[in-house]
Amino acid sequence: MSDLVSRSGSAVPAVADADNRYKAVQAKLNKLGEALEDSTLELESLRRSMQNLAQHTDSVVTDIENASLDPKFVSLTAHVATALTGAAREVRTLCDHAPETADLTHETRRLHATRYRALDDIRSNRREKTPKPGFFNR
Repeated sequence: MSDLVSRSGSAVPAVADADNRYKAVQAKLNKLGEALEDSTLELESLRRSMQNLAQHTDSVVTDIENASLDPKFVSLTAHVATALTGAAREVRTLCDHAPETADLTHETRRLHATRYRALDDIRSNRREKTPKPGFFNR
């Protein structure tokens, strides 16, 4: 009944590790921004699917109520329909926030580049080793 299929590869768009080098941070921010942009359509599809399933479950409640099933099952099925409706509403909230978060991620990437690109260029093009960040903070 569901059209959801598992993806190949990692579900994590960017690995959260201790690699804080300029180029690594830029790559992570880029991957995160792209993943957030891609998630908008998938989240909308999930919301529609959940909403349709909630409506179908609600009609099942009416059917099993008319069939004089045990009220316990009618109540449980109604709770499932309510939970699906609530979950679809929350997915809609996620869907609404994903583009804004993607924009903020790209803005953060640009700001990071503005502040640290020149320093990275200087450090990357030196033949001599330079102290690691924080060395002079002793």
